[in-house]
Amino acid sequence: MTPNREDYLKLILELGGDVQQISNKQIVIGLNISAASVSEMITKLVKEELIDHIPYKGVQLTPKGLSLASSLIRKHRLWEVFLVEHLGYSWNDVHDEAEVLEHITSNTLATRLEQYLDSPKTCPHGGMIPKENQFVYEQKRELLCSYAVHSKIRIARVIDERELLDYLVMIDLHLQEEYEIIDISPYEGPITLTNGEKTVVVSYKAANSIFVDLL
Repeated sequence: MTPNREDYLKLILELGGDVQQISNKQIVIGLNISAASVSEMITKLVKEELIDHIPYKGVQLTPKGLSLASSLIRKHRLWEVFLVEHLGYSWNDVHDEAEVLEHITSNTLATRLEQYLDSPKTCPHGGMIPKENQFVYEQKRELLCSYAVHSKIRIARVIDERELLDYLVMIDLHLQEEYEIIDISPYEGPITLTNGEKTVVVSYKAANSIFVDLL
């Protein structure tokens, strides 16, 4: 399915585009689409005053774009919590369902859902759930690919994207697990993590969508 404008806004926000520029390359990786498609959509979003674009640096959400993205993410993440906690979904199976539900959820329903769930703070993927009319402000963290060999890290948050989540389940990588980086292959090769109990090899592409805490 071709990503729509809202998918772009949500990804830009998840990558930290409320406070910093996000490169076209990051969007290409996050949405798994061509650079040409990203450039075309960026032009449209700039015209709609949803993002600002600085050539050779990247894009950043405008207040208008941040408000829209935050509202969508709030509804999306509340439904993810509901699906995991009350309907037995796994964390990699909730995205597509929540994607549909977010678009048919009124602000009133979102508030009642939040109350029913006892005001959860985070979604199953580690992302912040804002209150109504509140912006999403994720805790400042660096991506896994930013750290060097021998760094000790904790998996804190992952981008909410189905292909990525399926991949993380396949390699058995989970939130809150702690690891040491023991190898980084050259030319954007995989990153090897270990914690004494298991060793996990993470692709460079996935490492661009995994936020970690440095221990």
